[in-house]
Amino acid sequence: MKANASSTSLVPRQHHPNVLPLKGEIDLQVSPVLTQSLNAMTEKKPERMVIDLYIDSAGLAALILAMQTVQAYGGRFFLTGLHETMRSIFETSRLDQVFQIFPDVDAALAAN
Repeated sequence: MKANASSTSLVPRQHHPNVLPLKGEIDLQVSPVLTQSLNAMTEKKPERMVIDLYIDSAGLAALILAMQTVQAYGGRFFLTGLHETMRSIFETSRLDQVFQIFPDVDAALAAN
């Protein structure tokens, strides 16, 4: 089932405004909304930005751009929640060496 903007969660958590949980598939329709959400978060220049994700590869470009933006101002960009298919894609493409990936949000927030 394809997710659309209304069924895909792209809203930062109230408890942690620097955590963006992504649920559902990020496809070409939803990717612009993801980019807007990431841009809004990076404009605030959080020290840590955690993306709790469950997406397919269509949202990857938006994540790379956001990571570069966060790193440019000296922040840290973390990913969590990779399902097995995405983990395999990240490992095969060696993106697991580019992104800091954690098993869950709490581990990412606690990272040094």
